[in-house]
Amino acid sequence: MNKEQYITEEELVEKATLVLLKELGPLETSRFINLPKKLRVESVKRHQKWQKTIDKNKFLDEIFVSNKNNI
Repeated sequence: MNKEQYITEEELVEKATLVLLKELGPLETSRFINLPKKLRVESVKRHQKWQKTIDKNKFLDEIFVSNKNNI
């Protein structure tokens, strides 16, 4: 069985860039590389935001009713 090895980051970037250039051309490759990264919401804030959208009673009913059916 062959053991797979990772290529270096430099090789990865070079190969990926060549593929992008071949498939997309220089303009679209440049656009792709320069796409802005979305900022991640910190996990506690994300969880609090999610909690504000749920109905507590419905949520608990769904959990406990489904658990009763599985017992």
